[in-house]
Amino acid sequence: MTNDLASPRIVSVGGHTPQIDPEAFVAAGATLVGDVHVKKGASVFYGCVLRAEAAPITIGEDSNVQDNTVMHTDAGKPVVIGARVSIGHQALVHGAIVDDDVLIGMHSTVLNDAHIGSESLVAAGAVVLEGTQIPARSLVAGVPAKVRREMTDEGVEKVRQNAQSYVRLSTLHRDTAEVVDPS
Repeated sequence: MTNDLASPRIVSVGGHTPQIDPEAFVAAGATLVGDVHVKKGASVFYGCVLRAEAAPITIGEDSNVQDNTVMHTDAGKPVVIGARVSIGHQALVHGAIVDDDVLIGMHSTVLNDAHIGSESLVAAGAVVLEGTQIPARSLVAGVPAKVRREMTDEGVEKVRQNAQSYVRLSTLHRDTAEVVDPS
């Protein structure tokens, strides 16, 4: 394991080493532990911790995990993030499944055995309780989170555009970011 601040921390545990596609981006200071898979075009930004010693964590193609997000698993409860998903800043995803084209808002919590259907949006600060099943094309908000309405075509398009903007941002960071000495 490296102590270089310019590198992510990639930690093997229990015989599992994180697998990162060459076209993915994992930021300096992010920590990936165990059975983590980051697919093509996906990104894991600064300060994130993805810890998978009990079950796998998979980040799908062109998905983004934004700054300071935490993901963790329990035995038999993987984290599966589909394609073109945005996980907002400081979210917590624990043992849950998130289908394609979803936005999980900043500071949201998605707990064990929850399943977020495709083309949905979980509002900032929402808490999706353990075992909650969210149908496709749902706008979800509140504590506890509840379906508030169906997503519009325009809303779904904004979710997709957000994911695409993070593909561009991850390319910028992968190609140009460098840790500098502030002195």
